[in-house]
Amino acid sequence: MFVDETKRHGYLLVAGALVPGDLGNLRKELGTLVLPGQRSLHMKDEKDARKRAIADVIVRANVQAVVYDAGSRFANEAERRAECLRELVNDIAAKSGETMLVLDRDDSIVQRDRKCLIEFSRKSGCGDSLRYQHLKAAEEQLLIVPDAIAWCWAKGGAWRQRIRPVVGEVRKIA
Repeated sequence: MFVDETKRHGYLLVAGALVPGDLGNLRKELGTLVLPGQRSLHMKDEKDARKRAIADVIVRANVQAVVYDAGSRFANEAERRAECLRELVNDIAAKSGETMLVLDRDDSIVQRDRKCLIEFSRKSGCGDSLRYQHLKAAEEQLLIVPDAIAWCWAKGGAWRQRIRPVVGEVRKIA
């Protein structure tokens, strides 16, 4: 499961679930969109035609995503992120089996994320089955998946409609 956020118009955290067998094909297809000299894809850096192409690849891959929407609720971004992570971990705990979270790496929040993830996974009973790591987009091509979903969802309008097929649920975090 790949996780990223956007702070545009409030706070959204997106978790995109991928079937392990499909990862190689999706990485390959997304890799064809990386331009010479580019280390990774990131929606804020792309032109509209490329944004559409990225979103279309994700939709064709049948990714299933959940958007955790904290909006402007809670005192600050750190609390918004923590509450979204709490809900994500609770959702993971409700399912059986091993889960690997790959979170987009922002060095300023890695320690806080680790603390939250340890606490939440213990409280929810999935401490032994949840693994996680923080990686940069250049280290894991599939981090474009939640990045693109979050960007399109926050942008709204035609962009939201384009990515809507992969968003299985929008969870308002209160």
